[in-house]
Amino acid sequence: MIYFDNAATTLHKPESVAKAVYDGIMTMGNAARGAHEASLLGMRTLYETRTMLQEMYHPGAPEQVAFTANSTDSLNIAISGLFQPGDHVITTCLEHNSVLRPLYRLEETGLSLSIVPADRKGNPDYDKMEEMITPKTKGIIMTHASNLTGNVTDLKRVGQLCKKHGLLFVVDGSQTGGIFPIPMDEYHISVLCLTGHKGLLGPQGTGAILVKEGVHVRPFRVGGSGILSYSKTHPEVMPTALEAGTLNIHGIAGLCAALKYIKETGIDQIRKKEQELMWHFYEGIKEIPGLHFYGDFDTKERAAIVSFNIEDYDSAIVSDELMERFEIATRAGAHCAPLMHESFGTKEQGAVRFSFSHFNTLEEVEKGIEAVRILATEE
Repeated sequence: MIYFDNAATTLHKPESVAKAVYDGIMTMGNAARGAHEASLLGMRTLYETRTMLQEMYHPGAPEQVAFTANSTDSLNIAISGLFQPGDHVITTCLEHNSVLRPLYRLEETGLSLSIVPADRKGNPDYDKMEEMITPKTKGIIMTHASNLTGNVTDLKRVGQLCKKHGLLFVVDGSQTGGIFPIPMDEYHISVLCLTGHKGLLGPQGTGAILVKEGVHVRPFRVGGSGILSYSKTHPEVMPTALEAGTLNIHGIAGLCAALKYIKETGIDQIRKKEQELMWHFYEGIKEIPGLHFYGDFDTKERAAIVSFNIEDYDSAIVSDELMERFEIATRAGAHCAPLMHESFGTKEQGAVRFSFSHFNTLEEVEKGIEAVRILATEE
């Protein structure tokens, strides 16, 4: 099977990740729940992983990094912990349901929500974003890259806007973590939400929420913490405040190994390889008659995603044909990005998404090009 569904999850991981998970299962106890070696080994792994994420994204001290199950978990924690009824929040139509649904739920209780539209290429209207700011606006929530189009948003511009108006800035880094640099300090990001199983090359069930020093996020869950056991309220000190219960230490051990791999390989080299494969694929299919593309392909810097449709064929049928006839794995449908599909007029048809990893090869991309050509040109 040729795997081109990396925007959903990276299938191919460094071998060191699998080994670290296995070693963790065999050796690690419950971190912060004992003074024995198995517990201490877990604690050391957590701290090492926090430190690596802190060095990569600059939220402040390593303690500002809390572990989660995925970016959906991180975004629910951030949105529920920062905003409340009476607040006004701005987001964009590029967003995944991991952003939209928590906001819609708060909207039912009195949150005011504004959604920034996109142009025909799927880029948000930044001027409109600033026009939406009111005295009640408390924050802006935005993805760093659309999981449908691959368009990369201007975090620096929006961060400066948030600084200018004293707003919180929450970023969904699901599609760019481990691939693009996201300096929280430079971009004035209040909270960065990450998942471990995509570009960070870690196991599923891992993620992180990085909180800028001085920003308070109310705990989403409360319970066992390993400290202050006689207090009726959950500890407010980071990272414990956002880590109630036993962590997925075995998965985090794998994430730690993945972060080491990314550091050794180089984030710029990973991004360069992915973009080279993506551009080769796009150039190979862009002139095929009947193809309709979604996204801005006039900009060089973009996530390694190409989404398209073949005439008016249902995207699910095309994706199934790619798998059954050519053993090529892609993603079809709505991609949990309903507003983006509404903007493109593809609500019913969906779209076929190819998303690339630096573990893919040029030979695999050539096979993908040929498969699309055959499907688009046969009677």
